[in-house]
Amino acid sequence: MGDGFTGSESRRRSPWGVLALVMLTGIALMKNGVDVALGPPQPAAAASLDRPDGETFAPLAQPRSMDFSPADRVRIPSLRIDAPLMNVGLDAEGWIEAPPPEDPDIAGWYQNGVAPGQRGTAVLVGHVDNRTGPAVFYGLGSLRRGERVEVPRMDGKTAVFEVYGVEVLDKDDFPAAQVYGDTGFPELRVITCGGRYSKANGYDANVVVFARMVKTG
Repeated sequence: MGDGFTGSESRRRSPWGVLALVMLTGIALMKNGVDVALGPPQPAAAASLDRPDGETFAPLAQPRSMDFSPADRVRIPSLRIDAPLMNVGLDAEGWIEAPPPEDPDIAGWYQNGVAPGQRGTAVLVGHVDNRTGPAVFYGLGSLRRGERVEVPRMDGKTAVFEVYGVEVLDKDDFPAAQVYGDTGFPELRVITCGGRYSKANGYDANVVVFARMVKTG
């Protein structure tokens, strides 16, 4: 989780273009989840990015982007999530690596992207479940627009993001540009598995939370 980082360290993170090349199929987090009859919560229509009334997300006061610092934890108060973050990269097939499935209470920060709070799109991933039951992001699909995601960083500062959409996106037709693209703001994507589950293939979709930084602490 960013061992050896000091506040004076400055690093240039990989641009969105790199992510576009390696993540066109989304995030493969779990192939063998627990067989739960009802499954994890799925996003409500009210949380969708689609807004028939033309409403767009615009913070009243856009905070300045932050300097680089590794992510340390993720907190989602409405879901009572307060979890440590480990650094994750890519596996041999070009997927974002998930944290070890035997540790259901830890999430991952994609360290080859931007840091939470920098301009660009930071990415956090975590399991929805494992063979023993629900994991750290089991309730992610129940998030609603306007709820907060807090990311304490190794420099002692916290980037606070407001959710403006929650979507279930098919892994076989994953819209990488929409999910990972640079919007010009410090943004966050929190991703876990979702959709339909089968023992043979695991989950067929990803639950993706779209959030934009609204304050720093």
